[in-house]
Parts: sequence; C-alpha cells; structure tokens
Amino acid sequence: MTSGRGGANPGFARGRRLRSTPAMRRWTAQTRLAPADLVLPVFVKQDITEPVPIGSMPGVVQHSLDSLRKAAAEAAEAGISGLMLFGIPAEKDAVGSQADAADGIVNVALQQLRADLGDELVLMADLCLCEYTDHGHCGVVTPAGVVDNDPTLDRYAAVAIAQAQAGAHVIAPSGMMDGQVAAIRAGLDSAAFTETPILAYAAKYASGFYGPFREAAEGAPQFGDRSTYQMDPPNTDEALREVAQDLVEGADAVMVKPAGPYLDIVAKVADAVDVPVSAYQVSGEYAMVEAAAANGWIDRERAVLESLTSIRRAGAGSVLTYWAVEAARWLR
Repeated sequence: MTSGRGGANPGFARGRRLRSTPAMRRWTAQTRLAPADLVLPVFVKQDITEPVPIGSMPGVVQHSLDSLRKAAAEAAEAGISGLMLFGIPAEKDAVGSQADAADGIVNVALQQLRADLGDELVLMADLCLCEYTDHGHCGVVTPAGVVDNDPTLDRYAAVAIAQAQAGAHVIAPSGMMDGQVAAIRAGLDSAAFTETPILAYAAKYASGFYGPFREAAEGAPQFGDRSTYQMDPPNTDEALREVAQDLVEGADAVMVKPAGPYLDIVAKVADAVDVPVSAYQVSGEYAMVEAAAANGWIDRERAVLESLTSIRRAGAGSVLTYWAVEAARWLR
C-alpha cells in the first residue's frame, strides 16, 4: 500500500528534494552572482583632503583624489569589474564648464586612476551636466528655464572627448537628451576615439529613488524637475523605443535606471537586445535597506545579496551598486 502522496504518485512533485542543503541549492541555482557582475559608483569632490560622509547613504562618501585612489585599489582587489565616476567641482556655472576642463575633477581623477590601475578596472565616466551647472539641470537652459536639447548635445560631445582623453575606458551618458548617443559617437570618432565604447543610460526614469544621490553629487535642480527629459514611471514601451534609438545611434551597451523598482523593464530590455545590459541600483534603494538594517528590521547581508541577485535574475549582465566591494567580499 502507498499513501498516494509519495513517489508512487507521478502527479506529486517534491520540489523540496532539490532544496535540502546549501550545496544542493548551489547546484540547482539558475542565477549566479559574482564579483565581476558588479560596478561601484563613486563620487569625487574637488578641493577636499579627506572623504566626506554622505548622511543619507551610510558608508558612502564624497572622495578626495587620494581616498578615491585607495578605494579604487580596494575595488580592484575585490574583483569587481569597474567604477562609475561622478564629480563635484569647486565652481559651477550655467554651462557646466568644469565637466570638460582638463583640470576638472573627474578628468584629473581618471588620469590618476588610469596611471594607477591601467586596464585592471573598467573606468566608466558618467556624462551629464547636473553636477557641474549652477542650476542643477542636465543641460544648457534657455532664459525661459527650459533645457535646450541641441546645444546640450554639443556640450556632451565636448565632455565625452575630454573624458576619453583623460583615460575613461567607457563613456556613459545619463542626461536623457534626444540624440545624445549620436552626438557623442560623432565627437569621439572625430577625436580618434573610435574604439571607446558608449554605455547609454537608455531607460532612465524620473524617479523618487534618486534623493540621496542628489546630496552625494550636489546636483539637485534649483527649479522645476527633470520630468520633461527623464522617462515617466508608468511607461514601458517608451523604454524599449529609447533603447532601440540609442542602439541605432551607436550605443555599445545600455542601462536601466533605477533597477529594483523597474525589474520588469530590465527583463524586457534584456529580452529585446543583443548587447550588454546594465542596471543601476540607485541611492534610494541603498538607503532603504541601510535604514531598515540599522533598525534591526532586516538581515542586511541577506537583503543586499537578494536584491542584487534579483536584478541579475531579471536579466542585467552587470549591476551598478554602492555595495559592490562589500558584496564582492561576501561572495568570494
């Protein structure tokens, strides 16, 4: 006699058989997370000599040039793939002049990191003007207070050339101007940087999860918001159109930002393209986990690794995360 609940009943599956031990779960895992899947966003600020903690992002700092070099060496040792650089200049103006200045903070940092590390890490330069402009918008602004798309493209091309000259391996435009990839590709090619790839922030949403970043990068808009150029959160098809357009214009890889609240977009983009797909786990995602962990409400390490795995499971080949180095150490 059989109970009708065991192996004698072919209609009764026992999924638990493949979950019984940690080794069994490793063997059957469909998604794997490794240090090489991670990229660390970093902030470097001009004219400081010591790192400055960011209150809304515990454990994250605005780096000095010296502390950034140390952090980069630690990142390389941890085995992550790269860094994404953001800069905070000492002086800002209406057109973000420091973004392409030879002595601009990111360009100096790129020179130093390339000298230190060579090709050991992929040095990615975020290309936008919000940190560099006195109005905090991502481009040139008209007297009426509207971001002027086409003159902004000229600025982006100039910044891309400066970043490539400084040693960036990858240019990563995040301003969400129409035609930005084409303008940057043309600029890079005209300056003999035909081999420098573009990682396009192709689907970047106007998100409420960016708040802590604006403290970190000191780039909050001084009026209005960015809803006229960043994507509207309810929209899916628009993301696929933006990605397709960036690829037509010459993007070598694409990004979705934010990651966690937009896993459906990550999955759709990954299914639609045959280039590398990145996703950016943004400052608000980081801050929420850190706040909950600080209150003892969640297991911090478990929540971090689960969140990163979910982004990879959705289809992202790489994840930009402020936990990159710490997570890499856990994974080794």
